[in-house]
Amino acid sequence: MFGFGSKAYLLGLDIGSGSIKMLQLKESTGKLKVERFGMKPLPAEMIVDGSIMDGLGVVTAIKELATEQKLKNKNVALSISGTSVIVKKITLPPMPEEELDKQIKFEAEQYIPFDINDVYLDFHILSQEKQSSVTQGEMEVLLVATKKDKLNDYANAVREAGLTPKVVDVDAFAVENMYCVNYDVSPAELTAIVNIGASVMNINILKGGVSAFTRDIAIGGNRYSERIQQDLGLSLEDAEAAKKGQLPDVNADALHQAVATVDEELATEISRSFDYFRTTSPEDIARIVLCGGCSKIKSLPVKISEHLGIETSVANPFKKLDTSALKKSHEDIERIAPEAAVVVGLALRREGDR
Repeated sequence: MFGFGSKAYLLGLDIGSGSIKMLQLKESTGKLKVERFGMKPLPAEMIVDGSIMDGLGVVTAIKELATEQKLKNKNVALSISGTSVIVKKITLPPMPEEELDKQIKFEAEQYIPFDINDVYLDFHILSQEKQSSVTQGEMEVLLVATKKDKLNDYANAVREAGLTPKVVDVDAFAVENMYCVNYDVSPAELTAIVNIGASVMNINILKGGVSAFTRDIAIGGNRYSERIQQDLGLSLEDAEAAKKGQLPDVNADALHQAVATVDEELATEISRSFDYFRTTSPEDIARIVLCGGCSKIKSLPVKISEHLGIETSVANPFKKLDTSALKKSHEDIERIAPEAAVVVGLALRREGDR
């Protein structure tokens, strides 16, 4: 959404609370090919609720991953999410885009809960209905705002790591890009894409490939670790291992109960967001598509489907991409795929994109 600057694909850089991911795409014989893909775990508390707490640590991790990937492309698309990012769909009288560009700050003031001088603003015109003898006419505009200090922290970390930020997107929209490239999009049905990372959950409800509703919630995979740590009396490191099924001596019944408790909590949060969306739209949500690290928890899609009564599946961000250059087994690709949703969406961005 926020451009800093050829139409080459940018390097996707997903700076998440749990890990940093890089991905480079290239068009080859009419197909999108993944040239490079790498991940580096981040220690807990380095990024909290989408805010960078340890800038030096993040810069070092980006540098190390860039070195490992032997990058040629240093131009980056990155994204942000969390409570300092506001996305609103607003209705305005029809006007040319150039005029809206001049007026957007004034229009945004009534929708943004921060000092308007402390945020970066961007917008996208979704639809425009011309004035007629019967109607006034109106246009739907997607308004996006983020606190300047947060965006600057991310952009500066990228620069200090020797890379160049060209586009800053929003996690929910990056995942939307990923979905629309890999899946057939129904023009009429509503699809909810739910991306659950380590500390933030992004919900994006699409109709015809266009966002109808977005919301970020400060809850994610860290909640599982915290619950397991609390209920089983483990260290945070052992709780993480137990969550991933890598602690064989753990009390299986207690672990199952801890996971089930958080499954229910996440399903309830999603349900609340859907209830809020239904106050603005009478249409039913046809399906839920999960992605992010939490979607690898096998019991979660089942719980969400049961709780909401909506078909729930896990996205494959590599579904229509050629991954042969990664030289990984099919099983390895399947294992890492759910965590690649945001970075794939970012890697689809090109220089000059708004």
